[in-house]
Amino acid sequence: MFTGLPDYPWKSLKPYSDKAAQHQDGAIDLSVGSPIDPTPDSVQQALKKFSNSPGYPSTAGTAEFRKAVVEWFARRRQVPGLDPDQVMPSIGSKELISWLPTFLGIGPGDVVVQPKVAYTAYAVGAALSGATLVSEDDPEKWPANTKLIWINSPGNPDGKVLDVLGFAKAVARARELGALLASDECYAELGWSAPWDTQVIPSVLDPRVCGDSHEGILCLYSLSKQSNMAGYRAAFAVGSKDLIRDLVNLRMHTGMIMPFPTQQAVIAALGDSAHVATEKAIYSKRRETLLAAVTAYGFEVTDSEAGLYLWATKGQDCWSTVDEMAQLGIVVVPGSFYGEHATKHVRFSLTATDSDISRAAFRLQNGLG
Repeated sequence: MFTGLPDYPWKSLKPYSDKAAQHQDGAIDLSVGSPIDPTPDSVQQALKKFSNSPGYPSTAGTAEFRKAVVEWFARRRQVPGLDPDQVMPSIGSKELISWLPTFLGIGPGDVVVQPKVAYTAYAVGAALSGATLVSEDDPEKWPANTKLIWINSPGNPDGKVLDVLGFAKAVARARELGALLASDECYAELGWSAPWDTQVIPSVLDPRVCGDSHEGILCLYSLSKQSNMAGYRAAFAVGSKDLIRDLVNLRMHTGMIMPFPTQQAVIAALGDSAHVATEKAIYSKRRETLLAAVTAYGFEVTDSEAGLYLWATKGQDCWSTVDEMAQLGIVVVPGSFYGEHATKHVRFSLTATDSDISRAAFRLQNGLG
């Protein structure tokens, strides 16, 4: 049995979920970032249309799939000139994040870098490969034996956004080290604070960031959030042709293949920007309601420039805050799940119904126990 991984952290939330459930009006779960709104009809129709799919799908993705990704990057992310051979599908982004160090041949003695406040899957990937994990935001402090660097913009859980200069510094340092820079960008269509409420959130593939070469960088993107497709496991990665070719080869051997109907659903989603704008408007209203209540209760909301979370602190240990919220019948995530640098924060998720967001806001604003 593999013993390098801790227990899944959400198990430790159960006592607080149970406490929240004892509230006279029931629990409101703002801990999980799983979308709850309907998958767009255009996506559902594509899945139905191509549901008769008896043959094996292409691991590399169909030509139409890769073309759709290229066109989407040019249209929505200000990244022109990608080659379809730089694109591959993945079964959601979490599986690729978790297995990338192993696929790259990273192991004991090598370093994987993640942000100081980091999505949990980066640590999982390092543990599976036997590498040493370093949590550090400053590129100048990345160790000489670093082989893989994770950056996450907009960040989960903190919603922090890297600007072009921040991205460029990361790219330059990774290339100096000879390390792969992997950028997890799945919240990039969900900017809230200026300038990201009107400007495109940068990508690591942006020519202002990386110049005219994509060597040494990999961009990961998921449609789980912007298109409510978490159940489809629909994501993709873009990098240099050589890197993508080698990753596709490994994925062919291991059977990591996005089903053909899902590939068609991704094509439909990428070609329909209207549903993304609609969903962003829905989240914007939820965010406005919850943000007002969270700050009125006495929280300081930090970063949270983009994404689907409010990253908040009361200046006390995060588990004390989790318990305090549970007494109000609200379940939130302790910052300690995201590393030792986040032990005084909690994460509120916007992925709840309008009704639940309003009910949570009422409890916070009135201090109801």
